[in-house]
Amino acid sequence: MNDSILVTGGAGFLGSHLCERLLEQGHDVIAMDDLSTGHRRHVQHLNGHPRFRLLLHDITHALPAAVLGVRRIYNLACPASPAYYQREPVQTTLTSVLGMWRLLDLAQNTGARVLQVSTSEVYGDPEVHPQVESYHGQVNPIGPRSCYDEGKRCAEAMCFAYHRQRHVPIRIARVFNSYGPRLRPGDGRVVSNFIVQALSGEPLTVYGDGEQTRSFCYVDDTVEGLLRMMDAEVEGPLNIGNPTEHSVLELAELVLRLTGSRSSLVRRPLPADDPQRRRPDISRAGHHLDWRPSVGLEEGLKRTIDYFRRELAELPLPRVVASR
Repeated sequence: MNDSILVTGGAGFLGSHLCERLLEQGHDVIAMDDLSTGHRRHVQHLNGHPRFRLLLHDITHALPAAVLGVRRIYNLACPASPAYYQREPVQTTLTSVLGMWRLLDLAQNTGARVLQVSTSEVYGDPEVHPQVESYHGQVNPIGPRSCYDEGKRCAEAMCFAYHRQRHVPIRIARVFNSYGPRLRPGDGRVVSNFIVQALSGEPLTVYGDGEQTRSFCYVDDTVEGLLRMMDAEVEGPLNIGNPTEHSVLELAELVLRLTGSRSSLVRRPLPADDPQRRRPDISRAGHHLDWRPSVGLEEGLKRTIDYFRRELAELPLPRVVASR
């Protein structure tokens, strides 16, 4: 059955790819975005589609009547860019918490199902490796990243509160370091940082010793996991990420090789509360969703580098900021 679907953060990196897939499946899609970190360019190719609408709105404000008929809600509204959320910590916290409340209230009144796109950041700098969903995390509640980390943790708590007390159907996906085309240059994420620096001939900025690890999941795989989770009969949380672990130095070397760049590496102090290791255990996603990622890091980076080559030919080079 085709549904009317709301995607908050729909003009963002991940949200715009999700909107494309939902339209391919025949759904009516409302992409809601305040364009604080999203961009019209991400969905301009969807303009004029008979089942797509871009609605400019901040979910911390009362929701417009246009969304009252939606049957499913994907919440991707909170910025994932460290550069943005550390510059706007109050708005980031409100988007996660107040925005989540407004969407859950809407779902309670209409019977819609809500999928909260949470994050691996809820695990903080983990003491359990790889991270399993039952691990409660180690997060600094007052650090510079807390607006994002604790905002997402509170949003998960609110989802389960509405589910237990008011029987709202919920899903929670914890996304690990998704990357791909439509990452914004200069947004502070390590993949986009390295690619922009390599293509522009600037030194690649490595924070700390570069031995900290991440697990990078190509955007198409992430979106497939979200689609399957919305349809599954499991509330979650479920980890959605690639279980292959890479150090930041390995990523830098791979980007240099794939771009053919002769850029050097420059070291900077490690940002506060930066996680040392990050790798998802995806056994629950495999069991409940029959899902696992299919795009390897090298292939995903090639596609992403091709995108940035085109983008940087049209846009002025941004200032690269501290990465995640």
